Amino acid sequence: MAQRLETNPVHLGLGATAEVEPAMTGDPTWYEGYGARHSKDGAEGRLVSMYSFTESWDVWEMHPKGAEVVLCTAGEITLIQELADGSRQRTTLSSGEYAVNAPGVWHTADVEGSATAVFITAGEGTEHRER
Repeated sequence: MAQRLETNPVHLGLGATAEVEPAMTGDPTWYEGYGARHSKDGAEGRLVSMYSFTESWDVWEMHPKGAEVVLCTAGEITLIQELADGSRQRTTLSSGEYAVNAPGVWHTADVEGSATAVFITAGEGTEHRER
């Protein structure tokens, strides 16, 4: 059965499994439920999701237990990574280009116009802070 990644993300788990997730609500309880459903996969589990943006992000986020792949599929998105020494690196992605947010690197994004991106995230322990 065909699914829409923007609505129903996929969990990639241990044993090369792929499980369709319930419809994403954006509510913190969705993420809590996701963590509970896949706690057995620990830091090796990956959430594959897709989002469309018309504005820059208003938060920073960080994934302490694994890398995150960001693949731009439409438009243009500029990732901003805050490195360990406090410096910031900007990487602009166009359709078909990707970048990696290393474990423990705080990151956010700027969008002018609109952009869509696929995220492959090691979500366990993800943290957020205001931008």
